[in-house]
Amino acid sequence: MSFRHFLRRPPSVTAAEAVRLVADGALVVDVRRNFEWNRVHIPDAVHIPLEALPDRCLELPEDRLIIAFCTGGLRSAGAANLLVENGFDAVNMSGGLVHWRAAGGALTPGR
Repeated sequence: MSFRHFLRRPPSVTAAEAVRLVADGALVVDVRRNFEWNRVHIPDAVHIPLEALPDRCLELPEDRLIIAFCTGGLRSAGAANLLVENGFDAVNMSGGLVHWRAAGGALTPGR
């Protein structure tokens, strides 16, 4: 993924907004590494590590809002930009895992 994806500020939502949007049908795409995903993740999220996203983004549905998610919000910002450039309705969840947990978002323990 090109560095330019991290230079622009993507559309974003707060964790509280993301929790509501997921309840309304949005899809979370977790772009963290495997060991992070295996520790804890959002139930029903799709896991596509950031480095695999350019090759795998076409696996994602085109008819749902996609919320890019990571630990702190930086990797997911690049992911959201990449998804928008590829025609998806996508946003970055600012604040990442810590804000998701603080907003009351559910988490599933990993293996």
